[in-house]
Amino acid sequence: MLVSTNDIKPGMTLDQEGELWTVLEWEHHKPGKGQPVVRMRLRNLKSGAVLDRTFRADEKVEVAVLEKREAQYSYRDGSTLYFMDLSSYEQVPVGVQEAGEALRWLKEGENCFLQLYQGRVVSVEVPVAVELRVAETEPGLKGDRQTGGTKPARLETGVVVQVPLFVSAGDLIRVDTRTGTYITRVQEGG
Repeated sequence: MLVSTNDIKPGMTLDQEGELWTVLEWEHHKPGKGQPVVRMRLRNLKSGAVLDRTFRADEKVEVAVLEKREAQYSYRDGSTLYFMDLSSYEQVPVGVQEAGEALRWLKEGENCFLQLYQGRVVSVEVPVAVELRVAETEPGLKGDRQTGGTKPARLETGVVVQVPLFVSAGDLIRVDTRTGTYITRVQEGG
């Protein structure tokens, strides 16, 4: 579907030369001289690469209409991840490359969204915040509470994030998946 660059909004996905790009930022710019332009910051759905691109105002671009399906991550077998589609209960195989950055935050049994384009999965979208257990970190220091320094912690999915000094191995923490930053320690059983 062709759409004018003037009608593009952040969050839309463009099909540019066979590659899918998500629009992160959009700005209409009218220089003192010359034609108005539209500047966009785009993220490649496959590689995660970010680039800035300038288009002529009112230029037609191909918009990719993605279908989102809620799914539950089941397991990994080599380079293939298996998800259960929560509407049809079918097992959906997804390659590691299509999962991309989401792979860092996925744990078995967690819900996410599969993004499909022309019937095939092109990416996996995880929630903005996930709760993961700290697998390994330096011991917590007594007296270190909400303020102070940070230390690295390896989470159950293998990703390493910076956490406050009071966080210990075995703690359940909430992490922002967009930035990879610690949000809070989660109280269990309450």
